[in-house]
Amino acid sequence: MKLLLDMNIPVGYVDLLNQNGYDAIRWNKIGKQNAPDVEIMEYANKNNYIVVTFDLDFGTLLATTKNTKPSVIQIRAAISAAEKAVSAISYALNLFASELNAGAIVTIDLQKQRVRLLPL
Repeated sequence: MKLLLDMNIPVGYVDLLNQNGYDAIRWNKIGKQNAPDVEIMEYANKNNYIVVTFDLDFGTLLATTKNTKPSVIQIRAAISAAEKAVSAISYALNLFASELNAGAIVTIDLQKQRVRLLPL
């Protein structure tokens, strides 16, 4: 799976996700750091990425546009250690692989993961 990390995701997540077998890149390696969320979503959609973010705006964009792609993983809890966050992301990617491939929003916190299929 290809993961596009939003600018609010710490840089250290990229290496950890890549070490776990994912194709992960942070937005600043592709586009401008201050690019609007719409631009990030368009790029992710055209290039088959799943967006990983702490930001709730991506879900709002999907709800207002009724798009079915790109899938988004929203990390809701403040997870202080990158290893814990990457472990939670990996778990959700495995658990919801078919939903993410079809188009979904997966919300992760420290206790649970939730999936909503797109369009919203």
